[in-house]
Amino acid sequence: MKVIFMGTPDFAVGALESILQAGHEVVCVVTQPDKPKGRGKEVQFSPVKQCAVDHCLPVMQPVKVREKEQIEELRKFAADIFVVAAFGQILPKEILSMPKYGCVNIHASLLPKYRGAAPIQWAVINGEKESGVTIQQMAEGIDTGDILLKRSLLLDEKETGGSLYDKLSGLGADLIVEALRDIEAGKLQPEKQDEESSTHVGKISKSMGLIDWNKSAEELERLIRGLNPWPSAYTFFRGKTWKIWEADVVKEERAERNEPGKICSVTKTSVIVHTGDGKLALKSVQLEGKKRMAVKEFLLGYQIEAGEMLGGE
Repeated sequence: MKVIFMGTPDFAVGALESILQAGHEVVCVVTQPDKPKGRGKEVQFSPVKQCAVDHCLPVMQPVKVREKEQIEELRKFAADIFVVAAFGQILPKEILSMPKYGCVNIHASLLPKYRGAAPIQWAVINGEKESGVTIQQMAEGIDTGDILLKRSLLLDEKETGGSLYDKLSGLGADLIVEALRDIEAGKLQPEKQDEESSTHVGKISKSMGLIDWNKSAEELERLIRGLNPWPSAYTFFRGKTWKIWEADVVKEERAERNEPGKICSVTKTSVIVHTGDGKLALKSVQLEGKKRMAVKEFLLGYQIEAGEMLGGE
């Protein structure tokens, strides 16, 4: 089929590669405008644009894809279908109805659960046992379209936002090829989403990473994993930002009540902290201006005493 592919981050690159390898003709790649990054503010291509350039594919980078001139430009390619994967803009009805087979979206959750911008991180933060990818026929609402294909996977006990992101990216890349084949053959039966079962999640922000020690150890351990690698969970230690990359819930028969955020003990490999419910053993940390390191290494340069408090600013 003639495909217009719309995506921006590295999550979408595998899908674009798979579509090309399957023999479809990608007539245009649409991605977000280039943005300056890093200290030098050098303009960098999005991962999807870099992939398109590597394959010598035409690229569009509209600031607003819903503008009339952009819509007319898309129409010129006479695509059979649009494939969307984390593009970053809402498509208007005029685009959704443009191609023969409409627009399909690769969504990183088991719809109708986790509609919205950050389903991967929230699945980890909320302690879900499974997640997956849904190929859906796009409609005007956010992730409300009919389900075409769905594939699930189980989360590991120590799943992070980053590890699940990679797994679902690969799953989506496989599933979209299957979906395109079956769409063209007329084999798929669209399934309406159950609105009563739907949930919606918002974007992840840096401020979400600030650890509230009043929460339970289990909640905080999931938050740390869900926000790894971005934006990362953090607290304050002796007035400096202290990122927490890995932690374990301390298993104990009888929970000892104490002030949340207070360090209760320090071992050779962990710093153990009281929370609102239970204790959390910090295993991998990064102090402001320093590299990430295991607590065992960190303690070689910093003497931490029981009774010190984490938090504040």
